[in-house]
Amino acid sequence: MLKQTQQQKLLQKLSPQQIQLMKLLQVPTANLDERIKEELEENPALEYGEEEGHEDDPAKEIQEELAPAATAEEGGEDEFEPDGSENEYDNIDISEYVNEGDDDIADYRLRDDNYPDPDENKTIPVRVETSFHEHLLSQLGMLELDDHQQGIAEQIIGSIDDDGYLRREISAIVDDLSFSQNVQTDEEEIRMLIKKIQEFDPPGVCCADLKECLLLQLKRKPQDDDGVQTAYQILEGYFDEFTKKHYEKIQKGLNLTDEGLKEAINQIIRLTPKPGGNYATVNKAESYVVPDFFIFNNNGKLELTLNSKNAPDLRISEGYREMLKEYDRGDKKDRRQKEAVLFIKQKIDAAKWCIDAIKQRQHTLLSTMESIMDYQREFFMTGDETTMKPMILKDIADITQLDISTVSRVANSKYVQTEFGTFKLKFFFSESLSTDSGEEVSTREVKKILSDLIEGENKRKPLSDENLTKMLQDKGYNIARRTVAKYREQLNIPVARLRKEL
Repeated sequence: MLKQTQQQKLLQKLSPQQIQLMKLLQVPTANLDERIKEELEENPALEYGEEEGHEDDPAKEIQEELAPAATAEEGGEDEFEPDGSENEYDNIDISEYVNEGDDDIADYRLRDDNYPDPDENKTIPVRVETSFHEHLLSQLGMLELDDHQQGIAEQIIGSIDDDGYLRREISAIVDDLSFSQNVQTDEEEIRMLIKKIQEFDPPGVCCADLKECLLLQLKRKPQDDDGVQTAYQILEGYFDEFTKKHYEKIQKGLNLTDEGLKEAINQIIRLTPKPGGNYATVNKAESYVVPDFFIFNNNGKLELTLNSKNAPDLRISEGYREMLKEYDRGDKKDRRQKEAVLFIKQKIDAAKWCIDAIKQRQHTLLSTMESIMDYQREFFMTGDETTMKPMILKDIADITQLDISTVSRVANSKYVQTEFGTFKLKFFFSESLSTDSGEEVSTREVKKILSDLIEGENKRKPLSDENLTKMLQDKGYNIARRTVAKYREQLNIPVARLRKEL
């Protein structure tokens, strides 16, 4: 609640233009095109630089308004004369729009001629694929079902989760069919159709839980294999012990040798716990990452560039400026013309502000990313996480002279592509931890070392959190056991007992 109040107070101090700029900073590159299209639709005075004209030119209607008014003798309107109630039209100053050099307004654009053309295609590729549920529905044709059973089977498939499990109760499916489709069935018929769907690919689909899913997959393997049969016995009678890695109980209960147990477990770990996981979900927004920045190592010199999609070629409409010149050259100006000129002036001002806001966005993005790059130079040169320095938002805010909230907005939902991979900007921010020598190091460095220790451990005797704490302390890091446990959980690494292998 406190943070929200502080944010509201900050927004109250800002002008509408500044608020819009702050919102623009939060827009990732992938969504900037959509934001600009909205602005283009709202403001006809703003246009793409490469477009020379349109068949349906919105300026034509206004051009008619600016046409010299007919005289009274010709049956037209009388010449407009201000009467004091229309002072807003009396002194319209357009000198800055018609007297400036040709390059000032007509070429008031976002990208100059020296800006590099984009190497990548402006169109983001769209995946064409078959979804998991479509794959299951396509296999229904292999079953000999009547219309009644076909409808029930489709309802069952529609109830399967994206990971491949049917978690909905059978009685609930019966009710769904009765109330939503007026289809009468019973649990026995539902179970019969579930058994048929469980024969579909991928193996293990349409099961109620993990145990049933794995057992179903084992049934499709060669049954004359001793390892497969032992694996089936383990999952059937010792599933809880297996998930908790109590291998001694399993070995004793089934009278298995070390080699026999190892072969059975190898069979199990090759199974798929989420049969639907290999099928992508169509139209996921996070399917593609569009980098906002690119950093390259050019013979020891880091080069930072902004994604060209952040610099669309926008400019002020030349047609609108020409209309102002035409108005300025005219001797007689009626009310209709002056209203049109005021509209044009407002739209040009809005277009100029939009271009300035995007320019400011580009400058802020580059300034912030350049500071991050300089601060974490060793990482961008080597890709070694242990070289990363502790860095918080305030560090970058002090360097760039920007507000911490502005740096936070830049870091939010932004990505940088390097030769070592693509990273979220938030990846480079971390707290500090002290060493025995008093040196401040990044917590990310400690996590990397912790991860390396666990990766290199003897999987038959995994390292406990106490052992990991001692090893880190021996390396000079002042760290408590509860902190090691917290970092391990943040790395999605299970406790020692669950990391044990045969």
